[in-house]
Amino acid sequence: MEFRVTIGGFGLLRTESPQGRGDKEGMKLLNFLKEEWVIPELSGTDKPSVLKDLSGVLVKPCGATSSEELVQILLEREKLGSTGIGEGVAIPHGRLKRLKHFFISFGRSTRGIDFDSIDHKPCQLFFMVMAPENSAVENLNLLGRIARLLKDPSFKKKLMGAKTQKEIFQVISDEDERY
Repeated sequence: MEFRVTIGGFGLLRTESPQGRGDKEGMKLLNFLKEEWVIPELSGTDKPSVLKDLSGVLVKPCGATSSEELVQILLEREKLGSTGIGEGVAIPHGRLKRLKHFFISFGRSTRGIDFDSIDHKPCQLFFMVMAPENSAVENLNLLGRIARLLKDPSFKKKLMGAKTQKEIFQVISDEDERY
């Protein structure tokens, strides 16, 4: 099965996974995101420092040597085009050879951060995805799922209104279970 997903204005061909699970099953965000990887208020004030914040919580789970290793991978991806997809959202992502599965961190900036977004507006909500190197189809499925969830204004409003790490994680969990 094939269909198109638009991420940041780019139409991407999407296919069902070989198991036919699509994004309804295997691509649940909670399969790859833990509460302790949620950052209620990012301390970074620019793209590199935000990527460092988001990477910091995934260094150990990803088996990376440092957050700088992950930041380098993410900045290399950013050279292809910004992962700021507009409407206050960014989905920075990169691939790491040694990974066997995906890892996601989430961060929020209530003040907003210039992330070279396609609509030139500050980003406030960040889902960072670290993917296995040979996961092209699954990677597109996961990025598409995140983008679709974040198209819902009420979901974004709930994420911005949540006060604590636990509340933010619960908002993500509730939304992830709905679809």
